[in-house]
Amino acid sequence: MKKISLLFISLVTIASIATAQAYEGSVQYDNKKQAAIMIDYSYPSKAVENAIIQRMEKLGYHAKEEKGILNRDKGFLVFKNVYITDITIDKIDYILKVERKSRKESEEAVLYLIMNKEGGNAMDKMDAYDIGRAKSFLNNMLPDIEAANLELLIKAKEEMVAKAEKKLKTLQSDKQELENKLTANSKMQDETIKDIETEKQNLETLKGKRKKY
Repeated sequence: MKKISLLFISLVTIASIATAQAYEGSVQYDNKKQAAIMIDYSYPSKAVENAIIQRMEKLGYHAKEEKGILNRDKGFLVFKNVYITDITIDKIDYILKVERKSRKESEEAVLYLIMNKEGGNAMDKMDAYDIGRAKSFLNNMLPDIEAANLELLIKAKEEMVAKAEKKLKTLQSDKQELENKLTANSKMQDETIKDIETEKQNLETLKGKRKKY
């Protein structure tokens, strides 16, 4: 049964890798529709975004994230003057956005890649070969995304374990408190029983002093 489960997981992973293929599309950025390379991944958007950021950081580049409530480009990651030889020998700006594919598909994400050079969209002047290299770069991100997703799963599980341990500690503390209360209660009962016996004896003594008429 265990071998069958592992085989099933492997087949699902292989299927995910086989179906993740980049394609050309467009996305709204900088107040206009931009040509972009797009790809759908069968992983949560956070895993995809983390993988991209980590890959770029390994190359020595850090993103500037578009922020602000009124910023229409909020969520885009901008990498300025980046040199990725897997795509082109030129230094260009890579602008990425990762979002959940849909409300119903929370475990799937779509990535948009805009490439800008000298203030314009680089794809307008790129040949099919370089565009194909950009697609391959995104296609080959799958191992990184799978690793990033695993780290998210591990972190989530660690948080669950920590939460359960905290709950257990609280329950154990409550139990000890209850046990202390029960011990104190039992002691008070014994003392109260002794007090009652003493007072009963005193009562009988007092009653014996009544005058009989």
